[in-house]
Amino acid sequence: MRVIGVEMAGETGPGEGGVWVAAVDGVDTPTVGRATLVAPLREFWSDPKAAMSAPDGLPIEVGGDAGATVVPPVLPEARVICIGLNYRDHIAEGSFADVEHPPYPTLFARWTRSLVAGGVSAPTNANERGLDWEGEIAAWVGADLCEATEEEAREAILGYSTFNDLTSRIAQKLTSQWILGKNGDRSGPIGPLVTADEAGDLRDGLRVQTRVNGQVVQESTSDMQIYEAGATLALISQTLTLRAGDILCTGTPSGVGYARDPEWLLHHGDVVEVEVDRLGTLRTPITGPETR
Repeated sequence: MRVIGVEMAGETGPGEGGVWVAAVDGVDTPTVGRATLVAPLREFWSDPKAAMSAPDGLPIEVGGDAGATVVPPVLPEARVICIGLNYRDHIAEGSFADVEHPPYPTLFARWTRSLVAGGVSAPTNANERGLDWEGEIAAWVGADLCEATEEEAREAILGYSTFNDLTSRIAQKLTSQWILGKNGDRSGPIGPLVTADEAGDLRDGLRVQTRVNGQVVQESTSDMQIYEAGATLALISQTLTLRAGDILCTGTPSGVGYARDPEWLLHHGDVVEVEVDRLGTLRTPITGPETR
């Protein structure tokens, strides 16, 4: 199954702020089209497998003048945990060229307010030279995890999405902590959730490709990751209990813009796309700082 969040206009009955989870036929974010309501957002994440096994719900139109807007199907209190430096070729480029990967992953956090659906514009910041792209795969936790084994954590992954960890590099490198540069307004576009039974396992080697204005800038496969998603979720669960609806962003391969010579960053009018096998294509237009 492939699901999105849908924010309903007007009085919508039960739900978290009028947001429902809806099923779609395609993997690309349907900014305009037909979807089928599955459950209100909070009800869905209370038992996602049960919600997805329920009979088909009400069909609706999304986008345009339909009064229903596509949004990420994410709870406001969900944790978005990101792995830094998770592809060997990415470590070898830029300012991390001399870094030997440690036994445990570098983790940082995003806030859910930075997440947007595909097709939503991402603004540049006036104090930056531009935005940098980081095409990724996001894994959605589908069950609570506390002191889980790696196998338990893998089984708890509900599915995956395309993700673009758009980064403000100047802000990121002001200190050793990356959170500021990773939480710009609308800087976390994320695609539909494709359930694991359709997406497969990241160890199978899903192709990850990022394009800027149609030109390929990143290309790798998910089996090149250093820190595997199940093992990382199990590690995290030893310290904090993961909840259904939490997200793990699994890192980006080489080819980011700041590490190029000359540097290549995103500016007003650019379009960046992240395409992942079985997950579809995530498209994000870039706008100027005046649109923040």
